[in-house]
Amino acid sequence: MDEYLVHNVQLIDSPALLVYPERIADNIKTMLDMVDGDADKLIPHVKTHKMAEVAKMQVEAGITKFKCATIAEAEMLADTGARHVLISYQLTGPKLHRFCELVQAYNWVEWASLVDNLASAEELAREFEKTVHKPVIYIDVNLGMNRTGHVVDDELEALYRQLKADDRLDLRGFHGYDGHIRDADVALRQIHADAAIKPLEVLADKLEQEGQPRPVMIVGGTPTFSNHAHRPNVWCSPGTCLLWDWGYGALLTEQHFQWAALLLTRVVSKPAPGVVTTDLGHKAVAAENPLAKRVKFLNLTGYEITGQSEEHLVLQVENWDALQVGDVLYGVPYHICPTVALHDEAQVILNGETTGRWAIEARRRRITY
Repeated sequence: MDEYLVHNVQLIDSPALLVYPERIADNIKTMLDMVDGDADKLIPHVKTHKMAEVAKMQVEAGITKFKCATIAEAEMLADTGARHVLISYQLTGPKLHRFCELVQAYNWVEWASLVDNLASAEELAREFEKTVHKPVIYIDVNLGMNRTGHVVDDELEALYRQLKADDRLDLRGFHGYDGHIRDADVALRQIHADAAIKPLEVLADKLEQEGQPRPVMIVGGTPTFSNHAHRPNVWCSPGTCLLWDWGYGALLTEQHFQWAALLLTRVVSKPAPGVVTTDLGHKAVAAENPLAKRVKFLNLTGYEITGQSEEHLVLQVENWDALQVGDVLYGVPYHICPTVALHDEAQVILNGETTGRWAIEARRRRITY
C-alpha cells in the first residue's frame, strides 16, 4: 500500500482515477519481455487506457502498431506517433464516412479495419472509391466467442479468396479474438487457445503452400497473451495489461503485470453503526459485475460492500470507530477498462505526489472526425 500512497492527497478531489507512470513503464517492459523484446510482434489495444500519454510511452518503447475500438481512439493514436492502426471493428453506417475522412486526414498512418462478410466489404470499398486510398482489411474470425466474425469453415476460405482478388481492397490476413478463453490454469488455457486457432493456422498454411503471401494473423487479447506470445507468425494484441486490474490479476497469475491505476475515494458519511459511505458511485467505477466484484480497497480490511448508487458506495465495516468522514481509501477496480471510460482525466502520481493530470481524451465518441 505504501507504494501507492499520495502524500499531497489534499490536492485531489474525489472520486478520482490515479495513474502511476513508472508502473505503466514497467508493464510496457513486461509486455515486450513476453515476446522476447520483439516489438513488431505486438499490436496492443488502447481501449483500456484511452490516453495519449500512455500511447506515447508505448511508441517510445518501439511499438508502432496498435488496435483500437473507436474512431476517437484511432485519432488519438494518429496524434501520438502510431504508424499502423487497426480499428478492430466492422464499420457500418456513418462510421464508414468518418473513417474515410480520418484516413485522408492522417495519410501517413497505415489504417485498417475488419470485415466478416462480402456486403460489408463492398460497402467499405464503395466508400473509398472516391479517394486515392485502398482500404486495408483483415477478416474478423469467430474463434468461438460468438460475438463477431466469420466461423472457420469452407466459406471462410472462399471469402478470403474473393476479397483477395478484389483490386479495390488490400486484404492482409485474419483477426481472431478469443476472449472467451479464460481458464485460470495456464496449461488448460493453452490447450483451448491452441484448439481455437488450429483451423485458422491450417488455412494459412494452405494459402502459403499455394504460393500466396502468408496471411497476417492477429490473435488474442490479454487473457491468452501468455499462450500466443511465442506462437510463430502471429501478432498479439494485449491491452488491459498496461494498467492491470484486480480481475485479471487474480485470474492470470502467470502474467506479472502491476496495478498502474487506482481509484481514490473518501468517506463521506457514517450513517449507522458499522456502516460507512464513500463517494465511489456507479459513475466512478465499472458496475457491470456483482457488488463483491467492483473494487478492492488496499488500505481497508474487514469490510463488505452492501450497496451502490450513482454517487455512493456503502460498506459494512469492522473498524467503524476508527474511520472518520474525510478518510481516504485507495481501491483497485475489478475491471479497469470501463472504469477508465467513466473519467475525464487521471491524476498523475510520481514519487508519491500528484504532479498533473492526463486527459482521457478517447473516452469520447468523437474528437474531430
